[in-house]
This record gives sequence, C-alpha cells and structure tokens, in this order.
Amino acid sequence: MAALSRARSISSSLLRGLLCRPFTTASSNAADPTRRPSIMANNPTFTMDISSQIGSCMPISMLRIGTLIHNLELNPGQGGKLVRAAGTAAKILKEPAAARHVLIRMPSGKTKLIDTRCRATVGSVSNPEHRMKKLRKAGQSRWLGRRPVVRGVAMNPVDHPHGGGEGRSKSGGNFGRCSVSPWGKPTKSGYRTGPLKRKK
Repeated sequence: MAALSRARSISSSLLRGLLCRPFTTASSNAADPTRRPSIMANNPTFTMDISSQIGSCMPISMLRIGTLIHNLELNPGQGGKLVRAAGTAAKILKEPAAARHVLIRMPSGKTKLIDTRCRATVGSVSNPEHRMKKLRKAGQSRWLGRRPVVRGVAMNPVDHPHGGGEGRSKSGGNFGRCSVSPWGKPTKSGYRTGPLKRKK
C-alpha cells in the first residue's frame, strides 16, 4: 500500500508540473498578435502594390501608365470582351486618372479609347506558344470544329455563282462579274452590306 501511495504522489506531481509549465511552440508564436505586424512586413505579398500584381482585376482608373492588361470591358459592367486570345496583352498609353477615357494600344497595334470605369485584368494571357502550334493532319482541324473551306471556282454552277465554265473562270458565263458570295451578294467593289443609316 505504501508503494502504491508513493507512485500516486509521484504521478500527480508530474502531471501538475506539466500543466503549470508555460506552453511555447511555433504555433503559439504565430498566433501571438504582437508578432503579426513583423510577419506582414516581411511578406512581399502584403507590401506589394495591388496594381502591380499579375491577375488582379480592377477598374482601369486604378492602374498606371504602361501596365500590360487583358480581358478588357467595352462598357462598364459588361464583362471582358477584348484581348482574350492566348498570349495577347494590351498596354495603357495614357494616364488613366487624367481623363474619363484612357488610350490603350491593342495587340494589333491600333489604339482605342476605353472608359476608365471599365475593368481589366493585369498581365497577359497565358499560353503564348499557341500560335506556334502546327496541326499534324486535316482530321485535327475537324477535332477543333473547323470545317473544310472549298473555293467557289472549284464548284459546279448549281453550288456557287463562281462555279462552272471552261478553265479558271469565275464569271460563270457573265464576263466581268465581280466576286460574290454563295448567295450572290458582292464581296468587293465597296459594296455596302451593313444596315443602311436612317435619314434624319
């Protein structure tokens, strides 16, 4: 009985010592509110300017001149419409905060005025090697949903206005006829195909 009571007293003293010992680990140090400012100061993601972070979506008025952007809106709140192809990016040429509209150079080289309230994503679109990819066979184009393109001069007269005739002639019996679509609408010579403007 004396040995059992001695063992109980030893175990109780050990347990009391473990409970009274201050608990200091890495997790407690990380949870310490006095250490948070130093952690945020040393982390570059907290000190970096948000307008320079790749992938941030924000109004163009919050960006700086010379920033590369993509997925631009045409009208505020409409959603991204421009510069969405693989590997493309547009560049801000005019300070956005100076005026209501900002001058942006598109990937084609043309410049466009866009409202500064429109949103855009910082950086360029990924996969720039997409334009270098070559299709191995014609079936690979069909996998992508691209159907074959057949010239009108290679068809019969019942299939296209350019079809028929002897040799390579797209006139189809009417000499001097300009190029037309499969439905007979002229495709050259400045023919207007859009809706006519209403007279005021």
